[in-house]
Amino acid sequence: MSQSTIAGLLASFTGAPQERLDDEYRRLTEALWCNGNLTEHANAAVSVIADHLDGAADDRKGYLVILLGLLAEADPAPGDEVARSVRRGLNQYLDLLARHVNERPLTLALLYLLGHFPDARDQILASVAGHGLDQDDLSRLDRVLRPLDVDDVVLGRVWPSPAEWTLSEAEREHDRSWIAQLSPEQIATTYAGDTLMLLGYSGAKAYWALANGEPSTVTDLDHHGSSAPESPPPFDAAALRRHLPALHCPICRSELVVTGDDVGCADCGSPFSTAHGVLDLTRATAEDDPDDVLQNAAVLQRIGLYYETVLRPGFLRLMGSNWGGQVSPRDENAYLVEHARPVNGPVLDLAAGAGRWTAMLTSALGAARMIALDLNKVMLAWLRGRLPEVSAVQASALDLPFGDATLGAVNCWNALQAIPDPAKAIAEIGRCLRPGGTLTLLTFRRPDDPIYRYFQDSFRGPGFPDGGMPLFQLEDVRTWLDQAGLAVRAESFPGTFIFITAVRT
Repeated sequence: MSQSTIAGLLASFTGAPQERLDDEYRRLTEALWCNGNLTEHANAAVSVIADHLDGAADDRKGYLVILLGLLAEADPAPGDEVARSVRRGLNQYLDLLARHVNERPLTLALLYLLGHFPDARDQILASVAGHGLDQDDLSRLDRVLRPLDVDDVVLGRVWPSPAEWTLSEAEREHDRSWIAQLSPEQIATTYAGDTLMLLGYSGAKAYWALANGEPSTVTDLDHHGSSAPESPPPFDAAALRRHLPALHCPICRSELVVTGDDVGCADCGSPFSTAHGVLDLTRATAEDDPDDVLQNAAVLQRIGLYYETVLRPGFLRLMGSNWGGQVSPRDENAYLVEHARPVNGPVLDLAAGAGRWTAMLTSALGAARMIALDLNKVMLAWLRGRLPEVSAVQASALDLPFGDATLGAVNCWNALQAIPDPAKAIAEIGRCLRPGGTLTLLTFRRPDDPIYRYFQDSFRGPGFPDGGMPLFQLEDVRTWLDQAGLAVRAESFPGTFIFITAVRT
């Protein structure tokens, strides 16, 4: 492909009518870049794109800037040919930012591009200092340009922007203790993963803004979990007894028995821990884990706050394309109130996390019916600190500790995508639901747009450290529901969300 051919593709894009813009941009992008990999024509294209950049209409500049960022990011190693070619235009990009600082979508695109030049960190930060950038955007740029200092490093607590994390000295000290146990290679790998996640978030935000306008912030007016006691309340044996007909031993599938504050299996005699008020059905021992992270009060006090106010909103923006706030927490509340229709039996909040939706369902259906289940003991302890009347069970979604047809309803909200085998999880839900019981489900689908899909894939969640979190094709979810004996009763798909209500037939 000659430079004249690349110039022709550029001209077709920059001169395209609005209804052809997406198609022409995809043609141009696919000639140079595919799913994070460069084509053989990428290097020759960089100078041509740079030549067209200043002359392009303002509503097209941002797309070319995003493309340059993708080309720089795709290079196999820093300093390689394409990355060097993109880097040569740094002064041009800084000048463009200075001239268009109030044009928000273009500004966001330029911040994404500038994040690829850590060798020019001082120059970039000095140049943008007077532009009045939002603190979250500025802190994200600062972090992706920051070189790794293994003696003073923050890992894991920077996404979606460092400005959203207000770490206390106790939390920093806790982090230093576990970071000190990592090898230099592990630190470098984790740091690079955090950088990639931040670049992906910046790119997704900018790319969405180019097509849709200024992103907006959605505020959750129900700040459930904004504070918590240092210790969760003790185990509530009376509350658990209400659910004994549904629960079973994870070892032999027999009934559980409660004697005082002790829980064990009626048949095999296995004991189960109730430390921190959480029934642990992940292992057959009543002894506390000697490495229990709950012994660190700083972690327990604030983990739910970070999840609800920082991580979850950022995740919904990225995975749901929710930059415009078309799905608000109030909308989620309303959906669950309308669609959760349990029959007799306990109501399970599956992968309950910090309990934001457990609290809402408890208000609507009553605490006596609710069971919160998660694999993360810290989150369950936080949940019990806010909802002491709700039974909390630590167990796997792939092996639910309930008998067949024992549950009245299941809620699985913003969790299916994080479960290693989602088809099996849905099969387990179908097994445990009683006929007529509802499953309410919120998850996300893979977008058709390969660029936005690439930005989504930058996210590195627990259990998916080496690749993007696997989102779904809608037909796959429908197939899993059908195979589990669940009939879809309602569904909607704003942005890249999937909202489904299904009933056990």
